[in-house]
Amino acid sequence: MVKVGDKAPDFTLEGVDEKGVERSYSLKGLKGKRIVLYFYPKDNTPGCTVEACDFRDSMNRLVRDGVVVLGVSPDSVASHRRFQEKQNLNFPLLSDPDRKVAALYGAYGEKKMYGKTVMGIIRSTFIISGTGTTEKLWTKVKAKGHVDEVLQTLRGSL
Repeated sequence: MVKVGDKAPDFTLEGVDEKGVERSYSLKGLKGKRIVLYFYPKDNTPGCTVEACDFRDSMNRLVRDGVVVLGVSPDSVASHRRFQEKQNLNFPLLSDPDRKVAALYGAYGEKKMYGKTVMGIIRSTFIISGTGTTEKLWTKVKAKGHVDEVLQTLRGSL
């Protein structure tokens, strides 16, 4: 589990950029940029759609402050492309099919779903500084209103 102050684990994942073009993303390749890295369970599901659309609708404020938003789920790049097109998303979505990157960040593990304990993606968000340090993290995120918490934290630390 990554903690505030820790060096964020590097990764390389395939994804689609804000225009739907497939490409690779790595934390090292984004050095010098402040990143909001958020993990979500599944494309085109109610909570995940709310969260993605909230990021989409707040993108002007995030970009103005030099922040890069990356959404990560186990879905395929093709699924991400469809989700991005359907919801008009304006930020990259990355595919972590084996959930290894999610596990590195502590965003994969046991969780309760409909009263049962299951293994899955734990909705989580990390703010990573331009030097690669974890500035802030949220686990077990509630999708609705979460982006406002992220913006408030980013504004407080600018």
